[in-house]
Amino acid sequence: LMRGLDSILRRALELNRPVAVNISIGNNYGSHDGTSLLETFIDEAAGFSPNCIVIGSGNEGGAAGHSAGTLEPPAAGTDRSQMVELSVGVYETGLSIQLWKSYADSFSVELIAPDGTSAGPFRPLQGPGRYVLGGAQVLVYYGEPKPHSRSQELLLDFVPLGTYLNSGIWRFRLTPERIVDGRYDFWLPGASVLNRGTQFLRRTPEVTLTIPSTTARAITVGAYDARRGTYAEFSGRGYLRNLNLVKPELAAPGVEVMAPLTGGGYGPWTGTSFATPFVTGSAALLMEWGMVRGNDPYLYGEKVKAYLIRGARQFGGGGMSFPNNRVGYGALCVRGSIPV
Repeated sequence: LMRGLDSILRRALELNRPVAVNISIGNNYGSHDGTSLLETFIDEAAGFSPNCIVIGSGNEGGAAGHSAGTLEPPAAGTDRSQMVELSVGVYETGLSIQLWKSYADSFSVELIAPDGTSAGPFRPLQGPGRYVLGGAQVLVYYGEPKPHSRSQELLLDFVPLGTYLNSGIWRFRLTPERIVDGRYDFWLPGASVLNRGTQFLRRTPEVTLTIPSTTARAITVGAYDARRGTYAEFSGRGYLRNLNLVKPELAAPGVEVMAPLTGGGYGPWTGTSFATPFVTGSAALLMEWGMVRGNDPYLYGEKVKAYLIRGARQFGGGGMSFPNNRVGYGALCVRGSIPV
């Protein structure tokens, strides 16, 4: 993806043309704070040439694939551990789970299988680990901060000893040792690769944007149902983890959008992948009006984002405040975004 984006931007520069880039893909792997290698690359690419990069927020808003909380510092005589429960559905052939935390925090993690067997507590100094419990082999890896990120990851990879993982409730006990920030976030892989019953019992629908839609300088697009003027519950929600940055910035129609079918014809499609092109096309129209037709030679990048935000149409009745973590500043409206 990085090489593809680089190729597009270099070609546009050779042709001396502005370019709008649509990215309608994403996944859950990462800290969701805009600091992954891909996201920092996209941020740099956004300033490389006259361009506008638009990314869908993903379809994880209602998937129960995220659970978050805050640990308090340990206190004598008080049990301040917290339990996070994961329901694993039947016929699950494997599973990976991410736990992200501040590197400044120290807390142990114990894993308890549905049959009551346990492993851990896990600590970073122990290095990679391999455990057998609950009919599964669990591989445990602790990550380190990176040159572009201060967060730390604990990755648990579940491999069944037989054909499938044991279904039931798996528990993670988090016990604080040294707490500075305290926040923790669990993420599952995207719902499209999991069985329906695999989900966190205490779900956190906030910060369910898929990566790379958490890129700061891109325009992130959520979905709404244009037939009813309501937010689409599946649409990934912001804001970014540990950052008060409004994401998504906008929403566009993403429910039963008529689009081409494989083999010919048209049919209804649902998802932020189909909302995003509305905004990408709108960005292209604004850059054409400004740069190609001579109305504004600097209408690209953050300036396009600013115009689209200003023109966004608030919807959903009086009960919703704007901006918010579902649809950002509102619904796409190109007419209201043209500065005339």
